[in-house]
Amino acid sequence: MSKPCPNSIAEKRPKRVALSEIRPVPRRGLSRLEAAMYIGVSATKFDELVDDGRMPKPKRVDGRKLWDIRELDLAFDVLGDEAELADDTWSDFNKHPVKR
Repeated sequence: MSKPCPNSIAEKRPKRVALSEIRPVPRRGLSRLEAAMYIGVSATKFDELVDDGRMPKPKRVDGRKLWDIRELDLAFDVLGDEAELADDTWSDFNKHPVKR
C-alpha cells in the first residue's frame, strides 16, 4: 500500500482566502481609478477635475499617488448642484431680440 501524495491532501483542503477579500479594509488613501469611481466619474474626467482644481491633488507616498478620501468628500461637497448650474436659455433670448 502506498501513502497518499501530499498534493492530493492539499487539493482537498479549502483554499485560504485573504481576510481583505472577505471583509475589505476601509482605506483613507485611494488610487486614481478608485478616487474617480468614488466620486462617480471616469478616470479621464477625474484628471480634468484635478487639473482645474475642482478635485484635490494627490499625496505622494514614495512613488505612489494617493487621494485622501476626506479631501475628496470636501471637494465633492463644494461642487455646484445641477439647479445652480442650470441655464434658462429663454431668458437670454428675450434680452437679445433678433434684428430683421
